[in-house]
Amino acid sequence: MQNIDNIRRRTFLKTLVAGAAVGTLGFPMLGKAANQRIVVIGGGTGGATVAKYLRRLDNTLDVTLIEKNAIYTTCYMSNEVLSGDRTLESLQFNYDGLKAHGVKIVTDEVTGIDYDAGLVLTKGGISYPYDRCVVSPGIDFRYDQIAGYSEADIETVPHAWKAGQQTLLLRDQLKAMPNGGTVVIAAPPNPYRCPPAPYERALLLAWWLKQRRLPGKVIVIDPNPLMPAYRRAFNDTWREQITYLDHARVRAIDLDKRTVSTDLDDIPFAAAFLSPPQKAPSWLAAAGLLASANDPWGAQDAASLRSGVDASVFIIGDAAGRVSSQFGHYPKTAHVAAAMGIMVAAQIAGAGAAPAWPDSVCHLLTGVAPDRGTRLEVAYRRRGDGFLMQEIRQQQEADPLAAAAAWAAAHYAEFL
Repeated sequence: MQNIDNIRRRTFLKTLVAGAAVGTLGFPMLGKAANQRIVVIGGGTGGATVAKYLRRLDNTLDVTLIEKNAIYTTCYMSNEVLSGDRTLESLQFNYDGLKAHGVKIVTDEVTGIDYDAGLVLTKGGISYPYDRCVVSPGIDFRYDQIAGYSEADIETVPHAWKAGQQTLLLRDQLKAMPNGGTVVIAAPPNPYRCPPAPYERALLLAWWLKQRRLPGKVIVIDPNPLMPAYRRAFNDTWREQITYLDHARVRAIDLDKRTVSTDLDDIPFAAAFLSPPQKAPSWLAAAGLLASANDPWGAQDAASLRSGVDASVFIIGDAAGRVSSQFGHYPKTAHVAAAMGIMVAAQIAGAGAAPAWPDSVCHLLTGVAPDRGTRLEVAYRRRGDGFLMQEIRQQQEADPLAAAAAWAAAHYAEFL
């Protein structure tokens, strides 16, 4: 059976291209000029998707993607690296597929944008002119929010929220626990990348300890309310292996004593997965792209995704900021980032029938041994008074691991 998400994407692309001939747009039409220069900042799922679709919809566009890493390692499916069911190499991709679509790839780090000159500035010293710029740089971390923790310390206590060496470090720490012990998972406050990540990881680590008959527990320190889909697993099925502390936050860490401190307790650990609050990369602040001094995420329109600073600059993916007083941010997931990329590509290319909102699907692993899963569908609509609403539907999945693997494979094939 064909993956339903694949079918939807193919159907959308056919509609999009057909609409382009008619010239009807759900968004205000951007001035379309042959060979206009598009610079995409960031080569994750959002950036790679927008770059591919720009060239696919209009091959006269001059598209340059700037990404500091030559190899992209996806965060999704990285839990299977910890469990030994997948290699890290299976999550790594180069940009040859985008090059085949005519996208120019630059390996460098962006440091800012000169709006007056229409230039993207880089650490390497080369500036790249643009007519349109798409900002999709992913996330960074507010290390100063946890006393005793710094970026240098992630080699000792990983956050593992960016897949790659951090994933391998956490895996190796778990392997170095022959006698068991306490594993601490400290979730960041909302909003953050991949909302189910700390809960899925807790389940897998609890299963990992139990399978090896190792004494110990997984302690989840969560400043947020527990996602409803995980209540059964945490409060019933795995209550002997998982201790869940809701509305709790790590305030400090003592690396010498190997303890983390909340407002109430000092908790010793054998291994820890510690994420500080997340934010958009720091250079966005200097570029004036953040919502405010107190809001570390981008400021962009909910529908067009244009920044408030310059209408020729768009913000997509995990760095995007608040869009609704009802639900806050769009979920910071790969599917949302890809959907945003398609929305922006359609606007820039002047294609028709563009999607109005970044509707998405997420496959949650909500139980282990036996496996349980939930398919989460998120859609958006504008009320008559202009208020943006989020609608969530969920259903149980018989084979969540297969569903997640098919979802990931579809994205791998789609954006590269």
